[in-house]
Amino acid sequence: MNLVDKRGLGTGVGAAILACALLPAVLPPYWIYLAISAAISAVIMLSFGVIVGRAGVMSLCQMSFAAIGAWVVLRLNVAEAPGGFFLWLLLGGLAAVPVGVAIGLPALRIRGVNLAVVTFGFAVSTDIVLNVNPFPGAKDLVMLDRPAPFDTDGGYFVFTVIVFTVLAIGLGIIGKTRLGLSWYELRHSERAAAAHGISVARSKLAAFAISAFVAGIGGGLLVGQLSLVVPQNFAMGQSLALFAVAVMIGPHHPEGAVIGGVFGALMGTLMEKISLPQDFGGVLFGVGALLALRSGLSQTDMTRLRKREVDARKLLKAAEDAKDAEGESATAQAEAQVEAAAAALAEVPARRPVGDAKPLLTVQGLTVKFGEVVALNGVDVTVPEGGVVGLIGPNGAGKSTFIAAVSGFVRCEGAVALDGRQLDRLSPNKRATLGLRRTFQTTAIAPELSQYEYLTIGAGRRLSRAEADELLEFFGCPPGQVPVSIVDAGTRRLLDVAAAIAARPKVALLDEPAAGQSAAESLTLGARLAEVPERFGVSILLVEHDMELVQAVCEQVTVLDFGNVIASGPTGEVLEDPAVRAAYLGAADVPAT
Repeated sequence: MNLVDKRGLGTGVGAAILACALLPAVLPPYWIYLAISAAISAVIMLSFGVIVGRAGVMSLCQMSFAAIGAWVVLRLNVAEAPGGFFLWLLLGGLAAVPVGVAIGLPALRIRGVNLAVVTFGFAVSTDIVLNVNPFPGAKDLVMLDRPAPFDTDGGYFVFTVIVFTVLAIGLGIIGKTRLGLSWYELRHSERAAAAHGISVARSKLAAFAISAFVAGIGGGLLVGQLSLVVPQNFAMGQSLALFAVAVMIGPHHPEGAVIGGVFGALMGTLMEKISLPQDFGGVLFGVGALLALRSGLSQTDMTRLRKREVDARKLLKAAEDAKDAEGESATAQAEAQVEAAAAALAEVPARRPVGDAKPLLTVQGLTVKFGEVVALNGVDVTVPEGGVVGLIGPNGAGKSTFIAAVSGFVRCEGAVALDGRQLDRLSPNKRATLGLRRTFQTTAIAPELSQYEYLTIGAGRRLSRAEADELLEFFGCPPGQVPVSIVDAGTRRLLDVAAAIAARPKVALLDEPAAGQSAAESLTLGARLAEVPERFGVSILLVEHDMELVQAVCEQVTVLDFGNVIASGPTGEVLEDPAVRAAYLGAADVPAT
C-alpha cells in the first residue's frame, strides 16, 4: 500500500505548474495580489486541515500561530540575520511548534466546546499582546525585501504556490502513515485509538505541532507579501472565519485548502462587487459550517467519499456477477454456506486439557466499583496460550466492564498479568502495545477510511497488500478498497476483529463479534476463530451470547451473574451446571458438546 496517491499527486502538481505559468501572465496586478493572498490563505487552511479536518479538534487560534511565524521572520529581518528569507520562513514555522504543543496540552483533558474556548482565549491574548507590542520593524518602517527571483508579485505568487504544493505533498504523505490515519480515529473514538495501541496524547500533540508549523509558515509568507504586517492581519476574528470555512469545505484535502484559500481571499471583494455587507460572508460561512457539523462530513469529504463508494460498488457488483456466473442461485449459495460452516465447526480439533498450555492472560480478584455499585466482585479468569476462552452471562452481568477493566479503560482492583508481566498500572495504549488488544460492542470506525487503512491503524504497522487481503478474506470482509461507509454493521464488527488480529497480539478480547451476523455467518465466524490461535498465534477471550458459537470454539467458559463468577471450567461441564441454566440459559435445554 503506497504512501503516495500517484494519480492525485500528478494532477495536483500539474495544476500547480499550470497556475504558475498562466496566472502571472494573464492576470492584472490587482488580481495577482489577490492570487497571492489566496495561496497564502490556502497554506493557513492546510494547518486547519491537520487539526480540524483530520484530528477533529476545535482550534480557533491558528492565526495566532501565523502571527508567531510572522513575528520571527520580521525579527530576523530587523537583525539582518544570516540565511535570508527562505531560512527565516522555516524558522518562523518552527518557532510556532512549541507554542502549538503548549496549546495542545489542555486537549489531553478537555475537548469539544471547552477546548474551543481555551484556544479562543489564546487567540484573544495574542491579539492583546500584538496590539500593545507592535511587530519588529513597525516603528522604524524596516521593510522586508523579497528574495530574487521571487521579488515581483508574479514571482512571489509562484513561490507561494511552490510552498503550498510542498506542504500539501508532505501532509499527504503523513496522512497515509499510521500517525496521520490515527487522527481520523481520534476524531471518531479516542477509546478505539487507544485500544489499537495509539498514544492519544502523542497523536494530539503531534497534530497541534504540525498544524502550528504550517500556520507559522503561512504567517511568514504573509510578511513576504506585505513587507510589513500589523496586528489586524492576524485578528482573532479571522481565525473564527477560517475555522468556519475549514469545517464547511475540508482543507485536509488539497483541493479543499485551495477552495478555502480562494474564499478567504476573494469573499471581501465579491461582497463589495455585489453591494453586500462584508459580514454577510461570515454569515454564509457560519451556516455552511453548521450544516457540515450536522452531517459530520465536509464538502470535499462527501465528494471524495461518493467517488470511492461508486468505485467500490462497481467492484462489489463485479464480484457478485462472478458468483452468479457460476450458476448458483442465492438460496443454493446460502445453503452451501451453512453446510460449509457446519462442516468447518465439526472439524474443530478436540480441546486440550487445561494443564497442557501455560497461562498467558491471568486476571485475579478483579473488582470494579461505580460508587456503591459493585460491577465486578473478585473475578478470576485465565486465558491459556493458544486457547479460546469464553466469558458469558446475562445482560448487565459485567462482561463488557470486565474487558474494559482488563484493557485499562476502567479503574479496578486486583491483578492483571500478560505473559507474566503485570499490567495494572499501564495505560490502555501501552497494554495494547504489549500484546493485549480488544474490540468493542459498538464500532466507531471513521467512515472515510478504506478497510486497508483501518487495518494499518489496527496493525500498528504498514501491512503488505497480500497480508491485508489474507486477513480480509479470512474474516469474510469485502475487498480492501471498499470504504467503511458502505460496509454494514455486521461486517464492521468482523473488520474490527481483523484489525485486532492484524497486530498479532498475544491475547485478543472480542466483545460480541457475532452480533449482527446471520446464523450461517455466525457459524462461519466460529470456524475462523477456532483457527486463529494456530494460524495467527493469538489467544482469544470471547464474550458472546451465541451459545452454539461458544460451545463450538471455547475450550473453557467463565459465567458471570451480577458481577460474580457462578461457574468456570470446561465448556461442556459449565453449561450443564444448574446454576448457569438458572441464571443465563433459563429453562431451555441447551446441550453441551
